[in-house]
Amino acid sequence: MHRRTFIRLAGGSAVLAAAAAGSWAWAGARVFPVPQGAVAAWAAAGQDAEPRRFALAHAILAPNSHNLQPWRADLSVPGVIGISLDPARMLPETDPYNRQITMGLGTFLELLEMAAAARGFQAQTTLFPEGVPGERLNGRRLATVRMVEDPQAATPPLFAEAARRRTDRRAYDPSRPVQAGDIAALVAAAQPGDGLRAGVATGRGQVAEIRRIAREAWAQELLTERTFMESARVLRIGTSEIERHRDGIVIVAPMLVLLERSGLYDRGVYPAPDSIAITSQIAEFDAITEATAAYLWIVTEGNARAAQVAAGRAYMRMALEASARGLALHPNQQALQEYPQVAPHHAAIHELLDAPRPANTVQMLARLGYPSAGASEQPPAPRRGLEAHLTG
Repeated sequence: MHRRTFIRLAGGSAVLAAAAAGSWAWAGARVFPVPQGAVAAWAAAGQDAEPRRFALAHAILAPNSHNLQPWRADLSVPGVIGISLDPARMLPETDPYNRQITMGLGTFLELLEMAAAARGFQAQTTLFPEGVPGERLNGRRLATVRMVEDPQAATPPLFAEAARRRTDRRAYDPSRPVQAGDIAALVAAAQPGDGLRAGVATGRGQVAEIRRIAREAWAQELLTERTFMESARVLRIGTSEIERHRDGIVIVAPMLVLLERSGLYDRGVYPAPDSIAITSQIAEFDAITEATAAYLWIVTEGNARAAQVAAGRAYMRMALEASARGLALHPNQQALQEYPQVAPHHAAIHELLDAPRPANTVQMLARLGYPSAGASEQPPAPRRGLEAHLTG
């Protein structure tokens, strides 16, 4: 949920590419850990005594598109958290109707409410208190959360995975099919019902077809200049940029960082479609896709904002369950995006998952499997930290 990066040498005569994919996750070619300051929020999440801050410190660990972490939290009213969106942290090219951002609100709220319960509070959430947004999100408040002490509140079992959850963009072990018990637990964690369905595709024919659609949609995003360049604008190359921004698509591969520091990388130039910057990324994504034995999916009735939030909540619970069971998970959202060039793939995935439009919407598609034998532990993604999200 791996993302693409590219390096272009002066004059355009040669290109080195480090490939990645997945609209819901930061990524990059990593050799050394990211700076400790950039990931400090993961260890700090349990240290704040004030209940609202404790809840928010965990909520900011939720997955979100391109790791842009767009949420603002207003604490000016005692016992209340007002949630809004930073409009500068949106993805107008790959997420033109803010569907993925709204799902991200769901993942954020799910972790917030779990954390509140862990501290003995009920988080009473009101969605869209200033009116439901239309085709695109605006400056209106997206949620109001009232923290109410609750003697009956108990720590949700999955909350233990909040700081351990990762997105794994690597190839998985193709020899290990996902076990039936794990699939059942993942589907149960989604809490299907009220117009929401979830499942895991494991059949050879269906998985092969999902792979094909995912590969073609990924290639289309690379071959569409404006969607490719949207990611280029949020690259964070090397420790100083990563430490300064603590968001976006992270690159710490030594060779790529060296080229950037040498002035040989122009992140403002779109590479030619037949360049190594494009073809190598397609080849790497194809290889990762081929090493995927199963796909997790979430479908809702319709595509209302409330349904998008519910899908995000369901995905958050499924991701925590996957973490608890040692499963690797990586969103592949390219075929679900709504810009014109990807429309055929959008239609194909809906047909394949028996989710005819417009009555249904496939909200999430993610690679699922077990990490390859001997794979190193995935490091956490950078986070901007709690204070960066507070507005009052």
